[in-house]
Amino acid sequence: MMDIHQILKKLPHRYPILLVDRVISLEKNKSIKALKNVSINEPYFNGHFPHRPVMPGVLMLEALAQAAAILAIETLEITLDDQTVFYFAGIDAARFKRPVEPGDQLTLDVTLERMKAGVCKFKARALVGEELAVEAELTCTMRRVA
Repeated sequence: MMDIHQILKKLPHRYPILLVDRVISLEKNKSIKALKNVSINEPYFNGHFPHRPVMPGVLMLEALAQAAAILAIETLEITLDDQTVFYFAGIDAARFKRPVEPGDQLTLDVTLERMKAGVCKFKARALVGEELAVEAELTCTMRRVA
């Protein structure tokens, strides 16, 4: 388990882009299960869509990537500093199966498929209850920046 205070120590993201609220399980080199609570107070709901607010698909993918980054950080046993970032290198086979609305809770389920030379491949999916909301194959890379 990892609460929001521990997540803030792992990820550089902050409000409004921090999209992981809690880690409920993590097995290094294998998988992570985390939660994202979706609230009507999130800024994107004002314009997406005002008459029927739904969480943008790109933000669902970002939440999955943040969970994947926590898994990679824990697996590598590193601490990010101001010069280290994780970037998307690819998003493949993304499929959106269900809209995510205010009041939903996303369960972020990410499995590490491969890690080599700073490049990580993950299978990722987010569920609302038992319903699949999105699934994708994510490729992320860790880079040092000046």
